[in-house]
Amino acid sequence: MKKGRFGQYGGQYIPETLMNAVQEVEKAYDYYKNDAQFNMELEDLYKNYAGRPSRLYYANKMTADLGGAKIYLKREDLNHTGSHKINNVLGQVLLAKKMGKTRVIAETGAGQHGVATATAAALMGLTCEVFMGKEDTDRQALNVFRMELLGAKVHPVTSGTMTLKDAVNETMREWTKRVDDTLYVLGSVMGPHPFPTIVRDFQKIISKEIKEQILEAEGRLPDAIIACVGGGSNAMGAFYEFIEDPSVRLIGCEAAGLGINTPKNAATIANGSEGIFHGMKSIFCQDEYGQIAPVYSISAGLDYPGIGPEHAMLYETGRASYVPVTDEEAVKAFEYLSRTEGIIPAIESAHAIAYATKLAPTLKKDAIIVINVSGRGDKDVAAIARYRGVNIYE
Repeated sequence: MKKGRFGQYGGQYIPETLMNAVQEVEKAYDYYKNDAQFNMELEDLYKNYAGRPSRLYYANKMTADLGGAKIYLKREDLNHTGSHKINNVLGQVLLAKKMGKTRVIAETGAGQHGVATATAAALMGLTCEVFMGKEDTDRQALNVFRMELLGAKVHPVTSGTMTLKDAVNETMREWTKRVDDTLYVLGSVMGPHPFPTIVRDFQKIISKEIKEQILEAEGRLPDAIIACVGGGSNAMGAFYEFIEDPSVRLIGCEAAGLGINTPKNAATIANGSEGIFHGMKSIFCQDEYGQIAPVYSISAGLDYPGIGPEHAMLYETGRASYVPVTDEEAVKAFEYLSRTEGIIPAIESAHAIAYATKLAPTLKKDAIIVINVSGRGDKDVAAIARYRGVNIYE
């Protein structure tokens, strides 16, 4: 495999003004990923700040109710800041500090990556600015306030569809203006090389822990790992240590919105094709002229028109499968897990739970499914209430 490539996907498709900055990040990461002091500091942050290892919880009531495979939940929602995003951000902000940067910038959709970046920047004493689509600042107002409380400046982005795609555009534009003192802390396994690899490496702790925990609990590997997919960072983190274990099915759940046969969805694998966007070659939702198509999901975190290049390779090689889940199915799963196990998941994670409720009853009782609960649902409660016609606001 060529450097920075996952099969035919990945690469560096960026303006010349960013090439030096990206190469600086690559050089620094290649050094620090093997640096004992860096890894010791990161491990300490994971354990004593983020609260790792996260729990692997046996969902007894859900298992009994569905009547099939045993279901375990990987509780990334229990991490500090409430999602898996903190794993990657602690690594990247620590890297920024080692590189002598004094400022970090980030894009965010649902706000979880922005909150995590603002948190890590506050902890390590760096200035933080976050770019977020105006549409998302409205539907995730609580997370905007959390970022500001943590000392970050939030920039509402009013171009395009005013969602995650446009926030990424604006953050890349901002980085070209100030590469000397600033690191772009990318939130998913996407963008130009080396970001898909860096984010994957900081998130693979999820699958490392799942493997250790399920072997201790069951004495064998699971039959399936299920995770939601937008850009795909939580899914790549949950999949990575199992890629070389062919007995383990890897299943990504993408946002079908109002349905994959309508214009209102973000189901990249179901409807997308090869293309180049945001510095990488991957699979994207595109119109008949090859332009990036507007996408939609009830979940701001999955409302993105592409998928990370390593996921594109896993799909092309058949190692992972990707299934669409609609808004309505995700909302029902959001309510189901809340009432069945007393766990309110992020609406992103609810897409994975929805598919698990379909798959589990088809499997034998000794089969094992692990669902990655990538975040907690506090941020989504008001939006789900409004979806159900209950008029409450944060």
